[in-house]
Amino acid sequence: MLRSYTPADALTIGNAACGTITIFLCLNYLVEDRRSILWIAFVLLPLALVCDILDGYVARLNRTRQSLLGGDLDSLADVISFGVAPAVIGFTLGLRGGWDMLVLTYFVVCGVSRLARFNVTASALADSATGKVKYFEGTPIPTSVAIVALLAVAFAQGAIDDRIWLGAVRFWGANFHPLSLVYGVSGSAMISATLRIPKP
Repeated sequence: MLRSYTPADALTIGNAACGTITIFLCLNYLVEDRRSILWIAFVLLPLALVCDILDGYVARLNRTRQSLLGGDLDSLADVISFGVAPAVIGFTLGLRGGWDMLVLTYFVVCGVSRLARFNVTASALADSATGKVKYFEGTPIPTSVAIVALLAVAFAQGAIDDRIWLGAVRFWGANFHPLSLVYGVSGSAMISATLRIPKP
């Protein structure tokens, strides 16, 4: 299988690796409570985004060797780095109430659904002359890096756990942090059929 990988696939694997290490670092932070560990996690997700951008660029440069795995590999890597990893960062910083976990799960499921829809509809959305997809339906999942940036600011200000922005409320036996709504809004934007964004 390794022999079938293209240079673009290697970048996609780099994307997946950044997301996976981010998750491990978050788990490590919950055990050791060392701030430097979480700062590395914050840096890795923008690095995953760089890999995600470059893999498409490199794939277009090397049209003579097309990857059979490329599209699926890219979607699976994006689920890890821009779906699960940002949700785990939110949980790590204090969005651990029962309702928060429901919102974080909704966010990840929206990301998975959005990527599946893109994979199924890409050929229908592609320009007949160039074969390139002209626009995204819903916001692309890598936009979750904006949530990670917001949480990095909160972390820098010490706004985590009991001090997290907007506090917490309790209803129906579970805690809810209003800050988790940024994940809910982002997830809803990803699966929106009416929101069309030109693809660069």
